[in-house]
Amino acid sequence: MLLFRLRTTMLLAAVCLFVASGVSTETVTTCVDADNPHHLECENGVISVQSALYGRTNNVICSEGRPPQEFNNTGCSQSGTGNFVKNRCNGKKVCEISTNDVISPDPCFGTYKYLQTNFTCVPAIHLIACYQSYANLNCDKGRVISVLGAYFGRDNKAVCYASRPPSQVENVYCSNSTQIVAQSCNGRNSCTIKASGSVFGDPCFGTFKYLELSYVCK
Repeated sequence: MLLFRLRTTMLLAAVCLFVASGVSTETVTTCVDADNPHHLECENGVISVQSALYGRTNNVICSEGRPPQEFNNTGCSQSGTGNFVKNRCNGKKVCEISTNDVISPDPCFGTYKYLQTNFTCVPAIHLIACYQSYANLNCDKGRVISVLGAYFGRDNKAVCYASRPPSQVENVYCSNSTQIVAQSCNGRNSCTIKASGSVFGDPCFGTFKYLELSYVCK
């Protein structure tokens, strides 16, 4: 819990600096029965989730073609959605969430709901280390590492896929948030960590995994 709070504080500090330079918050909304996943992406920097809602707070969003009784309840929100999305997406350049991951428990039966996320793109160093290789985190003299997010597994077929059979890269729903990188590297000037099952465990047997992380120097 303490590490999560420290990481969140660092993200907020980075957001404040970035907003001061004129970067605004982006909003992504996905209706619950849409075929497309909830997709967040930063062309520059990494994702910092400001807030997330699963439910309904107005009668306009995702209302087209729906009967009025399905969008009249505008006081409907699921508890814990913000922390769930932050845990899945903070520190990544691209993040996708299936609405199936958030539909239970149902915060308001009979209301047509949506998932909506507000996020900014904050400057950070982004690293990917393929399985059994090493991630090297380094800061200039007098500065120390603060990890924004770290994930071990796979959520993209196009990362660390060279010379791998299709069966080892097809599972893209295998990416676990981990505090191990923060515990090992926060407060240090440099740090090396191996992307291996012996360090992070095995979230999906048979899948070729990688470590994705983002950090800032402070």
